[in-house]
Amino acid sequence: MPAGGLVKIMGIDPGLAATGVGIIHGRGMKVCHFAYGTIRTPAHHPQPERLARIYRRICDLLTDESPDLLVIEDAFSLERYPKSGLTLGKVTGVILLAGGLRGLPVAQVAVREAKAVLTGNGNAPKAQMEGAVRQALRQNAPIRPDHAADALGMALVGLYRYGQWQTIPGQEARNAADEGKKPR
Repeated sequence: MPAGGLVKIMGIDPGLAATGVGIIHGRGMKVCHFAYGTIRTPAHHPQPERLARIYRRICDLLTDESPDLLVIEDAFSLERYPKSGLTLGKVTGVILLAGGLRGLPVAQVAVREAKAVLTGNGNAPKAQMEGAVRQALRQNAPIRPDHAADALGMALVGLYRYGQWQTIPGQEARNAADEGKKPR
C-alpha cells in the first residue's frame, strides 16, 4: 500500500463520444476524496483524431493524478449493434495502451461484475448503479453525466479490491519478460 495507507484509483468508462473518468482516493471501503469528469470528442471529427484525443487526455490525467491502479469497464458488444462493440474495443485499446506504457497496474471489469459488487445485483438498472455509487460517496445530488457515474463505479470496485489487485493477473509474467527473465 502506498505511503499513508491511502490509494488513488482511476476508473474509466470508455466511449468514443464520451469517456467517463472517476478518481477515488481512499482505503479499504472508505472514500476520502473523489473527482469525476468526461472526455468528449466531436462526432464530426475522424475516428483516428477522436481516439488520439482520448489517448492524450488519459495520458495527461495519468501524469497529473499518478493513480495506483487503473480500472476500465471491459468492452462488450450487443448482438444488434456489433459495430458499436468494435468501436468500444478501439477506445478501450488506447486507454489500455496509455496505462500499459506507464507500467501502471490495469484491471478490466465487466459491467455486470461491477453492478454485482456495488448493488448486489449483476443485472441492476443504470439508475440503481448510480444510486449505489452516490451512496458509497455520500453524495446526495445525482452524478452526471452517466459515463462519469459509471467510471466512479469502476474506481470504487478498484478501491474495494485493491489488495487483491496489487499484482494484476499476468503482471508478474509481463514484468519478468520486460526484465528478460522467465516468469515463475
